[in-house]
Amino acid sequence: MADIASETLQQQARDHLWLHMSNHKELVDGGQVPVITRGEGHLIYDDKGKEYIDGLAGLFVVQVGHGREELAKVAYEQTKKLDFFPLWSYAHPSAIELADRLAGYAPGDLNRVFFTSGGGDSVESALKLAKNYFLAKGKPGKHKVISRATAYHGTPHGALSVTSLPGLRNQFAPLVPGARKVPNTNFYRAPEQFSGDEKAFGRWAADRIAEAIEFEGADSVAAVFLEPVQNSGGCFPPPPGYFERVREICDEYDVLLVSDEVICAFGRVGEIFACKDFGYTPDIITCAKGITSGYAPLGAMIASEKLFEPFGKGGETFYHGYTFGGHPVACAIALANLDIFEQEKLVDRVHDNAGAFRSTLEKLLDLPIVGDVRGEGYFYGIELVKDKATKETFNDEESERLLKGFLSNALFDAGLYCRADDRGDPVIQLAPPLTIGQSEFDQIEQILRSVLTEASTKI
Repeated sequence: MADIASETLQQQARDHLWLHMSNHKELVDGGQVPVITRGEGHLIYDDKGKEYIDGLAGLFVVQVGHGREELAKVAYEQTKKLDFFPLWSYAHPSAIELADRLAGYAPGDLNRVFFTSGGGDSVESALKLAKNYFLAKGKPGKHKVISRATAYHGTPHGALSVTSLPGLRNQFAPLVPGARKVPNTNFYRAPEQFSGDEKAFGRWAADRIAEAIEFEGADSVAAVFLEPVQNSGGCFPPPPGYFERVREICDEYDVLLVSDEVICAFGRVGEIFACKDFGYTPDIITCAKGITSGYAPLGAMIASEKLFEPFGKGGETFYHGYTFGGHPVACAIALANLDIFEQEKLVDRVHDNAGAFRSTLEKLLDLPIVGDVRGEGYFYGIELVKDKATKETFNDEESERLLKGFLSNALFDAGLYCRADDRGDPVIQLAPPLTIGQSEFDQIEQILRSVLTEASTKI
């Protein structure tokens, strides 16, 4: 009966389900889509009962692990009390309490919390706020934004302009104008002049932001969007001093610094907000994903008092909002999720175990196909190379054959759900639930070692 039910689901998927970011040709031609039916802790199970390590926390989301009954109970109780009400000129207790709590975690005077439905919406909100703020301050020309090469900041039309991936952007042109790109902080691929000098490379990369502002004209640039650890391309941490210099540049040119923490917040790198891990205070934080550990959709844009002033005492209205932004059930779950963080000391757990996770993954550097292991906290990328000595990467055809033709399926078949990604040079990305420890690190490394050893023979 289980096989019949599984095949029914497969046929329904072929006939009706439009998957996100997916090529459907194989599926509509009779292929199979993996169907995940349940999760427990750091494990997920498919419709045939097979067990997998969730090495990506769903999609950088399930910080506290799957199947937390206490979160389900909170959702149930909140649904009975108040199932829905919008934040359009009205409020409800769970949104008020969550806004207060998030403001307490945020650095500096980032005290104003605008709730959204998810990460892309949070980035879109930050882009609109940056433009609206400068308009309200009598500087309507400041509308351009700067972001980094290979960076991903979401798929709404404005956020897509901030995103730096042609493969995701080109089919939706023309995009919102005024987006400029600068180098990212991939030290593994840094210019030869910075060999061994990460701090000098960081200064150089930050100064390219100043150069871009000057080229565009400071009177036309509104904001710089940066992730604390850049996701796309394979987990690029900031070099020492990088964000300190970026903060100086933004202050000098009256440009807002947006810390896009949709992935990095809520313990993924360490602190509740990753800007604290790297010692900088932005003007805006965007977040989502781990805010509820995925138990309900929710995002937020957290802005400084300076940015709120025109819309507070200044009397302006920010004509922007989402029907489900700050949903009562989602906010209640987020509060309970943050309770788990504090009760189980998950921030401390990440700080305490991050070194062990790194050193376990770095064992893979003895494989000829592994060029670099990089990241922070529970957020790592493993870059794959064709020639380790020269750092030669794979061409597009080779990368397609390696990642999508072999690694994605092979890793999943071996019991590890993670991401084999070719946005930039080929990488494997890992971002497991924050509840795992050394025994799970070892299991992940062993699966990766086995599959990557086989991959080395297919180059």
